[in-house]
Amino acid sequence: MKDKITQENVQIVQDFFAAIGGGDKQGLLALVAEEIEWIIPGKDWPLAGTHRGHAGLAKVLQKASEEVEMTYPKPPDFVAQGDRVLVVGVATGKIKATNKPFKDDWVFDITVRNGKITNIREYIDTQALARASEMPISPRA
Repeated sequence: MKDKITQENVQIVQDFFAAIGGGDKQGLLALVAEEIEWIIPGKDWPLAGTHRGHAGLAKVLQKASEEVEMTYPKPPDFVAQGDRVLVVGVATGKIKATNKPFKDDWVFDITVRNGKITNIREYIDTQALARASEMPISPRA
């Protein structure tokens, strides 16, 4: 049986995903520490980088809504131990600028301390996302 803290941490992470899905910015900020750090690996796609603090979080979520269209065909799995919650899922969608589709199998490694999310580290299919973000090379005149 999971201990009470672990169960609470899973609930916090589930609430975080629900707030993102529902566009609840205030609810989202209430769940994350002021000094949150969200690392999205890769390069050559719009969301890659290290995003820090509430301002960084707001900025990456705004960019995501502007640049990426995503759907989640099935609910993710939540696996927890102590202050770490792993969220395992799949997303499908497209990069708006290129209109290219992608499928991304992902894992979020989330740390929860004192009832707040402090760290998010994504493990994603960076290659699929970079490919979908590639602009066609225009032929030379």
